Amino acid sequence: MNIPVYVIAGFLDAGKTQFINGTLADGFARKDRTLLIRCEEGEEEYDPALVRNVTVVDVEDEEDLTREFLQECEKKYRPRQVMVEYNGMWQLETLWNEALPPNWFIVQTFTFVEASTFELYARNMAQQTMDKVKNADVLVFNRCDDTLAEALRSRNLRMTNRRAQIYLEYEDGTSEDYLTGDECPFDLDQPVIDIPDEDFGVWYVDVMDHPDRYAGKLVHAKLVMMRSTKFPGVCCPGRFAMVCCADDVAFLGLLARGEDLDRFKNKQWLDATFRMAVEEHPAYGGPGPVMELQEAAPCQRAEPEILTY
Repeated sequence: MNIPVYVIAGFLDAGKTQFINGTLADGFARKDRTLLIRCEEGEEEYDPALVRNVTVVDVEDEEDLTREFLQECEKKYRPRQVMVEYNGMWQLETLWNEALPPNWFIVQTFTFVEASTFELYARNMAQQTMDKVKNADVLVFNRCDDTLAEALRSRNLRMTNRRAQIYLEYEDGTSEDYLTGDECPFDLDQPVIDIPDEDFGVWYVDVMDHPDRYAGKLVHAKLVMMRSTKFPGVCCPGRFAMVCCADDVAFLGLLARGEDLDRFKNKQWLDATFRMAVEEHPAYGGPGPVMELQEAAPCQRAEPEILTY
Protein backbone atom coordinates (compact mmCIF):
# COMPACT_ATOMS: atom_id res chain seq x y z
CA MET A 1 0.00 0.00 0.00
CA ASN A 2 1.31 3.44 -0.90
CA ILE A 3 1.50 5.80 2.06
CA PRO A 4 1.36 9.58 1.63
CA VAL A 5 3.87 11.59 3.66
CA TYR A 6 3.58 15.24 4.74
CA VAL A 7 6.81 16.84 5.92
CA ILE A 8 6.75 19.83 8.28
CA ALA A 9 10.24 21.32 8.47
CA GLY A 10 11.88 24.28 10.16
CA PHE A 11 13.95 25.30 13.15
CA LEU A 12 12.89 25.35 16.79
CA ASP A 13 10.00 27.69 17.66
CA ALA A 14 9.23 28.36 14.00
CA GLY A 15 5.60 27.24 14.36
CA LYS A 16 5.73 23.60 13.23
CA THR A 17 3.85 22.15 16.21
CA GLN A 18 1.25 24.91 16.06
CA PHE A 19 0.64 24.08 12.40
CA ILE A 20 0.33 20.36 13.17
CA ASN A 21 -2.17 21.05 15.97
CA GLY A 22 -4.19 23.23 13.63
CA THR A 23 -4.13 20.61 10.88
CA LEU A 24 -5.28 17.89 13.27
CA ALA A 25 -7.98 20.19 14.66
CA ASP A 26 -9.30 20.58 11.10
CA GLY A 27 -9.90 16.82 10.99
CA PHE A 28 -6.81 15.65 9.10
CA ALA A 29 -6.56 12.42 11.13
CA ARG A 30 -10.25 11.97 11.91
CA LYS A 31 -10.77 9.05 9.51
CA ASP A 32 -7.33 7.69 8.60
CA ARG A 33 -4.82 6.17 11.02
CA THR A 34 -1.97 8.62 11.16
CA LEU A 35 1.63 8.17 12.18
CA LEU A 36 3.29 11.35 13.43
CA ILE A 37 7.08 11.15 13.54
CA ARG A 38 8.54 13.82 15.80
CA CYS A 39 12.21 14.54 15.15
CA GLU A 40 12.56 17.37 17.64
CA GLU A 41 10.56 18.53 20.63
CA GLY A 42 9.97 22.23 21.13
CA GLU A 43 8.23 24.19 23.86
CA GLU A 44 4.75 23.64 22.42
CA GLU A 45 3.18 20.19 22.79
CA TYR A 46 0.68 18.34 20.65
CA ASP A 47 -2.87 18.81 21.92
CA PRO A 48 -3.83 15.50 23.63
CA ALA A 49 -7.41 15.88 22.42
CA LEU A 50 -6.24 15.89 18.80
CA VAL A 51 -3.98 12.84 18.73
CA ARG A 52 -6.50 10.13 19.59
CA ASN A 53 -6.26 8.59 16.12
CA VAL A 54 -2.57 9.50 15.85
CA THR A 55 0.45 7.49 16.91
CA VAL A 56 3.37 9.73 17.90
CA VAL A 57 6.86 8.26 17.54
CA ASP A 58 9.97 10.18 18.60
CA VAL A 59 13.27 10.05 16.73
CA GLU A 60 16.04 11.85 18.59
CA ASP A 61 19.06 11.17 16.37
CA GLU A 62 19.30 11.55 12.60
CA GLU A 63 21.07 8.20 12.24
CA ASP A 64 18.03 6.50 13.79
CA LEU A 65 15.76 7.70 10.99
CA THR A 66 16.36 4.76 8.69
CA ARG A 67 14.34 2.86 6.13
CA GLU A 68 14.32 -0.18 8.38
CA PHE A 69 12.96 1.87 11.27
CA LEU A 70 10.16 3.33 9.15
CA GLN A 71 9.26 -0.07 7.75
CA GLU A 72 8.97 -1.38 11.30
CA CYS A 73 6.69 1.56 12.14
CA GLU A 74 4.51 0.73 9.14
CA LYS A 75 4.28 -2.91 10.19
CA LYS A 76 3.54 -2.07 13.83
CA TYR A 77 1.13 0.87 13.51
CA ARG A 78 -0.37 0.29 10.01
CA PRO A 79 -0.73 4.01 9.18
CA ARG A 80 -2.72 5.25 6.21
CA GLN A 81 -0.79 8.53 6.19
CA VAL A 82 2.32 9.97 7.84
CA MET A 83 3.30 13.39 9.15
CA VAL A 84 6.95 14.13 9.90
CA GLU A 85 7.91 17.04 12.16
CA TYR A 86 11.43 17.31 10.81
CA ASN A 87 14.46 18.60 12.65
CA GLY A 88 15.74 21.84 11.13
CA MET A 89 19.35 20.74 11.53
CA TRP A 90 18.87 17.60 9.43
CA GLN A 91 19.12 17.63 5.64
CA LEU A 92 15.89 16.79 3.85
CA GLU A 93 17.81 14.58 1.42
CA THR A 94 18.48 12.18 4.31
CA LEU A 95 14.75 11.61 4.61
CA TRP A 96 14.01 11.50 0.89
CA ASN A 97 16.95 9.49 -0.40
CA GLU A 98 17.88 7.24 2.51
CA ALA A 99 14.99 6.82 4.92
CA LEU A 100 11.68 6.66 3.07
CA PRO A 101 10.49 3.15 2.17
CA PRO A 102 9.72 2.67 -1.55
CA ASN A 103 5.95 2.75 -0.96
CA TRP A 104 6.07 6.02 1.02
CA PHE A 105 5.79 9.14 -1.13
CA ILE A 106 6.07 12.84 -0.33
CA VAL A 107 2.85 14.75 -0.95
CA GLN A 108 3.91 18.14 0.39
CA THR A 109 6.80 19.69 2.28
CA PHE A 110 6.00 22.67 4.50
CA THR A 111 8.77 24.88 5.84
CA PHE A 112 8.18 27.29 8.71
CA VAL A 113 10.59 30.11 9.54
CA GLU A 114 10.46 32.70 12.29
CA ALA A 115 11.00 35.85 10.24
CA SER A 116 13.19 37.63 12.81
CA THR A 117 15.73 34.78 12.86
CA PHE A 118 15.94 34.11 9.13
CA GLU A 119 18.92 36.36 8.39
CA LEU A 120 20.84 34.96 11.36
CA TYR A 121 20.23 31.37 10.28
CA ALA A 122 20.96 32.18 6.63
CA ARG A 123 24.36 33.65 7.57
CA ASN A 124 25.47 31.09 10.15
CA MET A 125 23.74 27.91 8.96
CA ALA A 126 23.31 28.61 5.28
CA GLN A 127 23.27 24.99 4.12
CA GLN A 128 20.61 23.84 6.60
CA THR A 129 18.51 26.97 6.11
CA MET A 130 18.47 27.06 2.33
CA ASP A 131 17.88 23.31 2.19
CA LYS A 132 14.52 23.90 3.88
CA VAL A 133 13.72 26.97 1.78
CA LYS A 134 14.54 25.59 -1.67
CA ASN A 135 12.81 22.25 -1.10
CA ALA A 136 9.53 23.55 0.33
CA ASP A 137 6.22 23.31 -1.46
CA VAL A 138 4.76 25.77 1.05
CA LEU A 139 7.04 28.29 2.80
CA VAL A 140 5.70 30.34 5.72
CA PHE A 141 7.50 33.17 7.50
CA ASN A 142 5.95 33.60 10.95
CA ARG A 143 5.77 36.64 13.24
CA CYS A 144 6.46 39.19 10.52
CA ASP A 145 6.23 42.95 10.74
CA ASP A 146 6.49 45.47 7.91
CA THR A 147 10.27 45.82 8.24
CA LEU A 148 10.88 42.08 8.18
CA ALA A 149 8.50 41.64 5.25
CA GLU A 150 10.40 44.27 3.25
CA ALA A 151 13.74 42.61 4.07
CA LEU A 152 12.45 39.19 3.02
CA ARG A 153 11.07 40.51 -0.24
CA SER A 154 14.35 42.28 -1.00
CA ARG A 155 16.02 38.86 -1.08
CA ASN A 156 13.68 37.70 -3.89
CA LEU A 157 13.43 34.17 -2.52
CA ARG A 158 11.44 33.21 -5.60
CA MET A 159 14.79 32.74 -7.36
CA THR A 160 15.76 30.21 -4.68
CA ASN A 161 12.47 28.33 -4.91
CA ARG A 162 10.44 29.01 -8.05
CA ARG A 163 7.56 26.67 -7.30
CA ALA A 164 6.72 27.21 -3.63
CA GLN A 165 3.72 29.04 -2.30
CA ILE A 166 5.25 31.64 0.04
CA TYR A 167 3.32 33.44 2.77
CA LEU A 168 4.06 36.10 5.36
CA GLU A 169 2.23 35.62 8.67
CA TYR A 170 1.99 38.77 10.80
CA GLU A 171 1.94 39.02 14.57
CA ASP A 172 -1.67 40.21 14.54
CA GLY A 173 -2.79 36.95 12.89
CA THR A 174 -3.15 38.31 9.36
CA SER A 175 -1.22 36.93 6.43
CA GLU A 176 -0.40 37.84 2.84
CA ASP A 177 1.27 36.40 -0.19
CA TYR A 178 5.03 36.96 -0.31
CA LEU A 179 4.84 37.54 -4.05
CA THR A 180 3.73 40.96 -5.21
CA GLY A 181 3.93 40.16 -8.92
CA ASP A 182 7.12 42.15 -9.46
CA GLU A 183 9.57 39.42 -8.45
CA CYS A 184 11.41 37.66 -11.26
CA PRO A 185 12.06 33.95 -10.66
CA PHE A 186 15.27 34.00 -12.72
CA ASP A 187 18.52 35.93 -12.54
CA LEU A 188 18.32 38.34 -15.46
CA ASP A 189 21.98 39.35 -15.08
CA GLN A 190 23.26 36.00 -16.38
CA PRO A 191 24.83 36.07 -19.87
CA VAL A 192 22.45 33.24 -20.76
CA ILE A 193 19.36 32.54 -18.67
CA ASP A 194 19.30 28.76 -18.27
CA ILE A 195 15.84 27.30 -17.72
CA PRO A 196 15.99 24.01 -15.76
CA ASP A 197 13.84 21.26 -17.25
CA GLU A 198 11.46 21.22 -14.27
CA ASP A 199 11.08 25.03 -14.25
CA PHE A 200 9.98 25.67 -17.83
CA GLY A 201 6.38 26.13 -16.65
CA VAL A 202 7.48 28.81 -14.18
CA TRP A 203 9.40 30.61 -16.92
CA TYR A 204 6.53 30.28 -19.40
CA VAL A 205 4.09 31.98 -17.02
CA ASP A 206 6.60 34.73 -16.21
CA VAL A 207 7.58 35.47 -19.82
CA MET A 208 3.93 35.56 -20.87
CA ASP A 209 3.07 37.93 -18.01
CA HIS A 210 6.23 40.05 -18.35
CA PRO A 211 7.61 39.70 -21.89
CA ASP A 212 9.41 43.05 -21.68
CA ARG A 213 11.68 41.95 -18.86
CA TYR A 214 13.19 39.26 -21.10
CA ALA A 215 13.45 41.35 -24.28
CA GLY A 216 17.00 41.12 -25.67
CA LYS A 217 18.00 38.36 -23.23
CA LEU A 218 19.50 35.03 -24.28
CA VAL A 219 17.54 32.05 -22.96
CA HIS A 220 18.52 28.37 -23.06
CA ALA A 221 16.05 25.48 -22.64
CA LYS A 222 15.06 22.02 -23.81
CA LEU A 223 11.90 22.23 -25.91
CA VAL A 224 9.53 20.16 -28.00
CA MET A 225 9.13 21.36 -31.57
CA MET A 226 5.55 22.07 -32.62
CA ARG A 227 4.07 23.95 -35.55
CA SER A 228 0.88 25.93 -35.36
CA THR A 229 -2.18 24.49 -37.09
CA LYS A 230 -4.01 27.82 -36.84
CA PHE A 231 -1.14 29.90 -38.23
CA PRO A 232 0.58 27.90 -41.03
CA GLY A 233 4.35 28.20 -41.13
CA VAL A 234 4.62 29.40 -37.53
CA CYS A 235 6.87 27.42 -35.19
CA CYS A 236 5.92 27.37 -31.53
CA PRO A 237 8.29 25.13 -29.55
CA GLY A 238 7.47 24.59 -25.90
CA ARG A 239 6.55 21.89 -23.39
CA PHE A 240 3.55 19.74 -22.52
CA ALA A 241 2.12 20.36 -19.04
CA MET A 242 -0.44 18.57 -16.91
CA VAL A 243 -2.47 21.47 -15.60
CA CYS A 244 -4.73 19.70 -13.10
CA CYS A 245 -5.00 15.99 -13.92
CA ALA A 246 -3.70 13.34 -16.32
CA ASP A 247 -6.59 14.04 -18.70
CA ASP A 248 -5.82 17.74 -18.86
CA VAL A 249 -2.49 18.06 -20.70
CA ALA A 250 -1.89 21.36 -22.50
CA PHE A 251 0.93 22.53 -24.72
CA LEU A 252 2.79 25.65 -23.58
CA GLY A 253 4.30 27.06 -26.75
CA LEU A 254 5.97 30.33 -27.70
CA LEU A 255 6.33 31.84 -31.13
CA ALA A 256 9.79 31.23 -32.60
CA ARG A 257 11.64 32.01 -35.78
CA GLY A 258 14.92 31.02 -37.35
CA GLU A 259 15.93 29.14 -40.51
CA ASP A 260 17.43 26.25 -38.55
CA LEU A 261 14.04 25.43 -37.00
CA ASP A 262 12.88 23.87 -40.27
CA ARG A 263 15.10 20.82 -39.76
CA PHE A 264 13.23 19.76 -36.62
CA LYS A 265 10.13 17.62 -36.96
CA ASN A 266 6.99 18.01 -34.88
CA LYS A 267 7.40 16.59 -31.37
CA GLN A 268 11.18 16.36 -31.78
CA TRP A 269 13.21 17.52 -28.78
CA LEU A 270 15.75 20.29 -29.23
CA ASP A 271 18.31 21.91 -26.97
CA ALA A 272 18.16 25.55 -28.00
CA THR A 273 19.34 29.05 -27.22
CA PHE A 274 17.09 31.94 -28.25
CA ARG A 275 17.28 35.70 -28.04
CA MET A 276 13.96 36.99 -26.76
CA ALA A 277 11.95 39.74 -28.41
CA VAL A 278 8.49 41.25 -28.00
CA GLU A 279 6.25 41.59 -31.05
CA GLU A 280 2.61 41.93 -31.98
CA HIS A 281 1.08 38.71 -33.33
CA PRO A 282 -2.50 37.46 -33.83
CA ALA A 283 -1.66 34.35 -31.82
CA TYR A 284 -1.22 36.54 -28.77
CA GLY A 285 -3.95 39.04 -29.59
CA GLY A 286 -1.38 41.76 -28.97
CA PRO A 287 2.30 41.96 -28.02
CA GLY A 288 3.94 38.76 -26.81
CA PRO A 289 7.29 36.98 -26.51
CA VAL A 290 9.08 35.75 -29.62
CA MET A 291 12.10 33.44 -29.54
CA GLU A 292 14.76 34.24 -32.15
CA LEU A 293 16.87 31.10 -32.60
CA GLN A 294 20.61 31.43 -32.05
CA GLU A 295 21.58 27.75 -32.02
CA ALA A 296 19.88 24.39 -31.60
CA ALA A 297 20.65 20.69 -31.63
CA PRO A 298 18.58 17.51 -31.21
CA CYS A 299 18.56 16.22 -27.65
CA GLN A 300 17.07 13.66 -25.30
CA ARG A 301 13.69 14.47 -23.79
CA ALA A 302 13.62 16.58 -20.65
CA GLU A 303 13.06 15.16 -17.20
CA PRO A 304 10.26 15.39 -16.31
CA GLU A 305 8.89 15.07 -19.82
CA ILE A 306 5.46 16.46 -18.83
CA LEU A 307 5.40 19.41 -16.48
CA THR A 308 3.04 19.60 -13.52
CA TYR A 309 1.63 22.61 -11.69
